[in-house]
Amino acid sequence: MRAVIQRVSSASVTIDRKLYSSIGSGLLILLGIKSGDGETEVKYLAEKCIGLRIFEDHEEKMNLSVKDVNGSILVVSQFTLYGDTRKGNRPSFVEAASPQIAEPLYEKFVSILQDSLGKEKVSTGVFRAMMDVALVNDGPVTVIVESK
Repeated sequence: MRAVIQRVSSASVTIDRKLYSSIGSGLLILLGIKSGDGETEVKYLAEKCIGLRIFEDHEEKMNLSVKDVNGSILVVSQFTLYGDTRKGNRPSFVEAASPQIAEPLYEKFVSILQDSLGKEKVSTGVFRAMMDVALVNDGPVTVIVESK
């Protein structure tokens, strides 16, 4: 699994020109799931995202997690994170998990976040939907986290 995590002042998902979900301060997580990923990877990555200390403390050091600052999380599925561009000019997505495998793992990832932060603190996009994702990157701070 691979997550591109952006610390945001705000983020939202719009589908068919209608606002679907939005958050204020917190994390936007673009989540990619590859073939072979399972519950072990889901648990590891979800816990890593929750505990990632990328928010500033009173000394302006990145020392606090999204949980510490009572922030929100917006999770968007992003199979294109496993696009292989090493050969040719068109990405190959053979490493990405099929939707039948990826969707339950995506839902499990979201469930772990909700169990830790509360359902009201975790928003999502719609799996397999064409979405417009908007964000205000705070910092900017962007990190990539991968499962083992």
